Amino acid sequence: MKIGLTYDLVDDYIARGMSEVEAAEFDSPETVDAISEALENVGHHVVRIGSLEPLTRRLALGESFDLVFNIAEGLEGYGREAQVPAVLEGVGIACTFSDPLTLCLCLHKGMTKRIVRDCGIPTADFIVIERMEDLDGVNLPFPVFAKPVAEGTSKGVTSMSRITDMHQLKTVCMDLLETFSQPVLVETYLPGREYTVGIVGTGEAARVIGVLDVAIKAEADGIDYTFETKKYCEELVTYRLGTDEPARQAADTALAAWKVLGGRDAGRIDIRFDAAGIPNFIEANPLPGLHPIHSDLPIMATLAGVGYTDLIEQIVNSAIFRIGSSRIAMLVSIADRRYSSAF
Repeated sequence: MKIGLTYDLVDDYIARGMSEVEAAEFDSPETVDAISEALENVGHHVVRIGSLEPLTRRLALGESFDLVFNIAEGLEGYGREAQVPAVLEGVGIACTFSDPLTLCLCLHKGMTKRIVRDCGIPTADFIVIERMEDLDGVNLPFPVFAKPVAEGTSKGVTSMSRITDMHQLKTVCMDLLETFSQPVLVETYLPGREYTVGIVGTGEAARVIGVLDVAIKAEADGIDYTFETKKYCEELVTYRLGTDEPARQAADTALAAWKVLGGRDAGRIDIRFDAAGIPNFIEANPLPGLHPIHSDLPIMATLAGVGYTDLIEQIVNSAIFRIGSSRIAMLVSIADRRYSSAF
């Protein structure tokens, strides 16, 4: 198949003046190279497209693709991860990973937790702070945990995120509101073990490929998975493949949340246990990082005996199975006719 590859390259945004933290969610050249090589190794023709802007230029010139492998993060707003999939959906080109609805929903951690909670999946009590006055409505017991409502890669999560009193909560919320220009999620702190669960597939075809036990080393800046801890994960984190009963419980909860949220093809669900030993949903990542060495999904896949090329192939095969090869051929035909009539 002719597969387009969409992505936001971190080097491009650093060159435009973004800080390392601001550009943290974008992908490295190593990730783009690794995905391209994996797709080519299983027989596909890869066209490196890049971000939304070059994609729209190619589409306007009439180019089409059998499938787009999309890892583009986008730039602004709660819909940023959905921008490329929405454009592709509008012109009838299929892409990997979740649809615009799921991507928009899961980027906003508060909205995601409301859906998950309403569907009966345990998640910590929480409140979304949009302005400092909202703190008057906080009645959660301390300690609590605070983070930006719509960031990934643990941006905004530091050793100060675990909060023990109202004065500290006000200080942290003021800093997060000013730094990230978005609401803050404040939730009851979960003291138990943390897992991230890797999932491949869609709906009833979804399956857990690994449960990663995230153990923070003593030399880290705290006991939580912060931005700095994730950045220096080789030195500060021990990753183990969970196989015990808590890991199985985490897998069951994650798979239930994945299906509720409409996750497609591959992603991760983060789970942490509460004081009563119950696995709680933390957040969903329906557009997972795919760096072959540093990203959680490839790490757990490797530990589970699934090589990087095999993981990428499974993601593509999930999209093909979900869409159907005949459906892909029809979409390409429709797109070709649409462009040939427009130019």
